[in-house]
Amino acid sequence: MLTFNKMKTTTCSLLICISLLQLMVPVNTEGTLESIVEKKVKELLANRDDCPSTVTKTFSCTSITASGRLASCPSGMTVTGCACGYGCGSWDIRDGNTCHCQCSTMDWATARCCQLA
Repeated sequence: MLTFNKMKTTTCSLLICISLLQLMVPVNTEGTLESIVEKKVKELLANRDDCPSTVTKTFSCTSITASGRLASCPSGMTVTGCACGYGCGSWDIRDGNTCHCQCSTMDWATARCCQLA
């Protein structure tokens, strides 16, 4: 009985020491990926006057809906997302400009088309 109590005390002491050691390890509070990306974006936005662009570009998007499984973007535009009828969430993008809904029964398909001009 004395040996069991001694092992129990030693085990508890060891667990307490390990817990205290974990608390003493320094934690990197500014190292999350999200905070690093946010910081870099803010820096770039703050310094954008240092690199003036001679070209002004606009980003425009439109949605194209078609009956059936395929919806294609107009020339010069690229698919950025798709939506399918009958609650189908299975789709792929073909050739960068066409949405293809993969469900067996499909009444409509929509392609979100964007371009940088």
